[in-house]
Amino acid sequence: MTTLDGRITRFKRPEYTGENRCLPCTAVNLVITSVLAALAAAAWLPLGLLAAGIGLTAIYFRGYLVPGTPTLTKRYLPQRVHRLFGTHGGGAVDLDDGFDAESIENALQSLGALEACAGGNASEGDLCLATRFRESWYARFDAERADAETARRLFSDLDVDPEAIDVDGRANAFAVVAEMPTSTRATTLAKWGSAAAFVADAAADTVLRKRSPGWADLDVDARLELLGALRLWLDRCPSCRGTVSLDEETVESCCRSVDVVAATCEDCEARLFEAQFSPDAAREA
Repeated sequence: MTTLDGRITRFKRPEYTGENRCLPCTAVNLVITSVLAALAAAAWLPLGLLAAGIGLTAIYFRGYLVPGTPTLTKRYLPQRVHRLFGTHGGGAVDLDDGFDAESIENALQSLGALEACAGGNASEGDLCLATRFRESWYARFDAERADAETARRLFSDLDVDPEAIDVDGRANAFAVVAEMPTSTRATTLAKWGSAAAFVADAAADTVLRKRSPGWADLDVDARLELLGALRLWLDRCPSCRGTVSLDEETVESCCRSVDVVAATCEDCEARLFEAQFSPDAAREA
């Protein structure tokens, strides 16, 4: 005999629900459900309520009502709508909207993390890790851990109880979360593509706190943005100490497909950095 739980399990689509839920897909399907329910209610009120119930149940358990919505959303939903819902595809830094690469480079130079590249092969304007910063940063890799203690130090300037901060590590993601008194669920403070990326940021934060007085004047969001950009210059993996490769990839999510430049540890395949570029920017480069 098939149990109710068994039927619900077969009906569920975990790849499109829970943490994998596509917010644009959900929004589109809620609108469709509302329209269908309104039309049905105009003919007969109980029919409208039934249509609304069926639609909401399908969206809750499957993530969508209309078959093929995830594919249609990827293909036809405008990029500005994806940005509205924050669907950036795995925490990629978006250089396409609101991210000034030049100001980031200038800030990292002023903090002593970057400097003009030396050597005959360097082109004018090329930037490299400052020698002293690079040595200090890489030396910190062995001292940092992807744990709650490190997370609490990284977010020590937030008005949050340190004991409420913890880490949530998964196969292709790493997050720092906090239990808030006003919420029944843990709040995500920040996400990384891997524990290695988190370790890189924690190590750089430690060095910059000691070496750069201006670092203390920045808020947490600005620091995280700078730390994320700084990972683009890594040539050694913080976790496996292997070589870091830079490649062009297509990143798939439930809502969209994006072309990114990705930095990955070759030995352990940890993702360190993703930068999304618009097609127009790529043609101009």
